[in-house]
Amino acid sequence: MANAQLKEFRVTPAAHLAKEMESARVCGSRSVALTELDSPLQVGLRAKPGSESARALESLLGFALPSRVGEVTGRSDASHVLWLSPDEFLYVDPSDTTQAAAADLEASLEGLPGHAVDLSANRTVFELSGRASEELLEKGCNADLHPREFPAGRAIATQLAHVPILLHRVEQNVWRLYPRASYADFVARWIIDAMTEYRQSEVF
Repeated sequence: MANAQLKEFRVTPAAHLAKEMESARVCGSRSVALTELDSPLQVGLRAKPGSESARALESLLGFALPSRVGEVTGRSDASHVLWLSPDEFLYVDPSDTTQAAAADLEASLEGLPGHAVDLSANRTVFELSGRASEELLEKGCNADLHPREFPAGRAIATQLAHVPILLHRVEQNVWRLYPRASYADFVARWIIDAMTEYRQSEVF
C-alpha cells in the first residue's frame, strides 16, 4: 500500500521533457520517437552462476539468469534480466512500477551469498523506436549496432555521447537506454536534438 501511495508522488528524471519528446516525434519512412518509461522496477542481482543463490533466484523468476555477455533472459514486456558481468545482473520489469517484487527477490537470498538491491531510482529508462532509431544511435554510440552483431534481445554496456548507458535492443526498431538518473536530462536533450534531422526531412 505504501508503494502505491508513493507512486502518486514519484516523478521520473526526465518528466520535465515529456512535451519536448512528444513534439520531436517523427513519422514516415524515417520515423523515430522517444519516451521515458514510468519508473520500471530495477533490481541489481549478485549470484555466482550455478550456485544455490542463483538457483533460488531462478526458482522465483521462473527462468534462468543470463550466462554470457549481452544475453537477456525473460520477457522484455514483463520481468527480464540483463547480463552485466559473470555474477552480476539487472532485473527489470516495466510492468511493475510499484517495486513490489524487489522484496521477494531479496527474501529469496536470505541466508545465502549474493544480494538483491532495488536500483529503480538509480537509472531511468528511455525507449527509442522507429525506422531511423538505429541510425540515430549510431551518431553517438561506437558499438556495432548492425542487427547481425546486435540482434533483438541483446543488451550491452556502452556509451551514448560519452555518457555510460546500458543499451537493450528489444525489437528490430525498439531500443531501451539506461543512463544514470543524473544524466537523464542530457541524454534526452541529445536525442531530441539528433531527431531534428529526421523531422526536417519530412518537410522536403
